[in-house]
Amino acid sequence: MNNVLVSMTDTPRPKLMRPVAQRQSLTLDDQAVDALTDFTREHPLTIDEHRPIDVALEDMIRFGVRALMVMQEHRVVGLITSYDIQGERPMQLLQRSIYSKHDEIRVRDIMTVWEDLPILERRSVLHANIAELLDMFHGTRLMYLVVIEQDASGTLCVCGLISRTQLERQLKHPR
Repeated sequence: MNNVLVSMTDTPRPKLMRPVAQRQSLTLDDQAVDALTDFTREHPLTIDEHRPIDVALEDMIRFGVRALMVMQEHRVVGLITSYDIQGERPMQLLQRSIYSKHDEIRVRDIMTVWEDLPILERRSVLHANIAELLDMFHGTRLMYLVVIEQDASGTLCVCGLISRTQLERQLKHPR
């Protein structure tokens, strides 16, 4: 894979989300793009950063997803997962903040912020295979890779998402 992860400290927050098909089984030699939730074909599911985390979890359950892109005024500012909501983050926040109840916690309080998201350029995905994607996840706690590209006007766009869990489920012969 030519381009690995992009450093988010120097990458501006994207302004746009590009506009779910059922996934097939995969092998290690298949193209990495086959594991991509492609926002040019599937509408990205988003939530405003000010919404309560319980609403985010309800949306995830209703739409059968485990992650939502977090938006602030038409810009991507982060990612929130069901694990973020159901894991330790809300309890840790309650112990060290002014919040006293779970339903007071907002998405922005526990999401992974844009600068901390693992980012992969679309052209890297187009030139990689499934084995290379698995290598990127191997030895890390990463659960998602956010895929970006620049549109014709030079605007940075989130064009897809790769889920470690989904990828592992699709593999015919996991490592």
